[in-house]
Amino acid sequence: MSEETSSPLLDQSPQRRSANYKPNIWKCHLLQSLTTDYHEEKYETHAQKLKEDVKRIFTETLDLLAKLELIDSIGKLGLRNLFEEEIKNALDTIVSMKNNHLSGKDDLYATALWFRLLRQHGYSVSQDVFAAFIDKFMESTPSNVKAILELFEASHLAFEGENTLHEAKNFTSGILNSINLNINDKLTKQVCDALELPLHWKVGWYDVRRQILLHENEANNTNYALIKLAKLNFNLVQATHQKELQEVSRWWTDLTDSTESLSFARNRIVESYLWAVGVAFEPQYGSFRKWLAKVIKLIIVIDDVYDIYGTLQELEYFTTVVRRLVFRGSLTHSSSIFYMSDSNETLVSANKARAFKSQIWVYSQWADYCQALLVEAKWYSKHYTPSLQEYLHNGWMSSSGTVLSLHAFIFVTPEVAVDATFFLKNVQDLVYSTSLIIRLCNDQGTSAAELERGDSPSSILCYMQEARVSEELARKHIRRIIINAWKQINNQYIIQTPTVLQPFIKCSINTARVAHFIYQNGDGFGVQDRETRDQVLSLLIEPLVL
Repeated sequence: MSEETSSPLLDQSPQRRSANYKPNIWKCHLLQSLTTDYHEEKYETHAQKLKEDVKRIFTETLDLLAKLELIDSIGKLGLRNLFEEEIKNALDTIVSMKNNHLSGKDDLYATALWFRLLRQHGYSVSQDVFAAFIDKFMESTPSNVKAILELFEASHLAFEGENTLHEAKNFTSGILNSINLNINDKLTKQVCDALELPLHWKVGWYDVRRQILLHENEANNTNYALIKLAKLNFNLVQATHQKELQEVSRWWTDLTDSTESLSFARNRIVESYLWAVGVAFEPQYGSFRKWLAKVIKLIIVIDDVYDIYGTLQELEYFTTVVRRLVFRGSLTHSSSIFYMSDSNETLVSANKARAFKSQIWVYSQWADYCQALLVEAKWYSKHYTPSLQEYLHNGWMSSSGTVLSLHAFIFVTPEVAVDATFFLKNVQDLVYSTSLIIRLCNDQGTSAAELERGDSPSSILCYMQEARVSEELARKHIRRIIINAWKQINNQYIIQTPTVLQPFIKCSINTARVAHFIYQNGDGFGVQDRETRDQVLSLLIEPLVL
């Protein structure tokens, strides 16, 4: 009997579950109507002039602390990619200095800023720089909030086993949570934002607009040109993103118009593109962003198939088909969504030389992802709640982090390094840590809604039952796992010295950061009309007033 006639999908119409997702709020015709003037050459010319002005400021800034603060501002304002050479030269000089001349009342603040910036940029610096301040931690008063806040931010770049930074984090978070925040409006906002999500866990580009407004409120002769450049650069980059968003929106509309089999899935193409922007916002990654947005949209569709739409019999068959690399038009209903040909076409157009040897590798990762989702579907079917360890052993794969990482690795890594052996040897630990964060952030944001629907258990429920604790304590335990995963990422980032890996490492870490944003206040994919909507408007739709 042929596979087509034996398929359990051809002659059954079982009752389907529904997640009760709201209709898509981003209509294609409205996205296509977006226009901007920032494609005009005059804006690029003006940006180049402002860039030269900032370079001059960079050269004229000799004081060490002022130089560090300038580098910090450049990064926060989304301009790091425009001044990579200047920043590297400055940090190379700073890290080689025997005496950093960080003295005076700003000692702790300056040292914490120095430490954070160097680790953020991949320099191996020791926590021992804080040894002189250990006894002063407990002596610090709420009046020194600026230093306490900077130390809190620096502590999030700790490696596993760095007890000094662990103590610093506990101390500073306690102080920041307990003090009266009527200091001044700017510092109060910074403290609240840091406690909600530290800088190291934030998507830099998502935060740029807020940072521009913060810096604008304290504008002076030194950073006036910097702020003007940041605002203009934001609008220029946004114009590029709008054009790409229109392309991927048309792609999804054309695809759904050509088949009814995708009608069950959430239309979240805008959110998919927003995720891709968070991974790599720079204009030169346009092809990668469009490709990644399609991959993320496919992940959402497949996730809906396994979580909501498919019966267990269908899912087992579908997983077998994917595992055998059978992609045929004869598959109906949920199976027909597996349009891997589109992703493969993009892969070929991205780099024909590497496409052939990457194809089976890509299919294998998709198959592993589907297999992990099937395991969760079986747990749901059997009303089985695994231990937390068993859940995480499968959950890092079901997070889709491996699929996202592989596609990023293939696209942004030079061809010489695009090899499965190289991938497994050099970045597998990083992929595991980022995938784990995606899984656990997802659980933190969606577990309540999934529990109400009766979906498969999350890490929170698994730990609640295993340890017999409340949901609050379970969430705290999951957060500790996330913190430890970040420590692993920090260590892996510092030791990954080959230049060839830097673009991928950056994308991988940004993927973990996007997960924090998407699921910070709930399900950013399932519910569109909250923080995700505001981010789309501010980042992709509304330009800054110059």
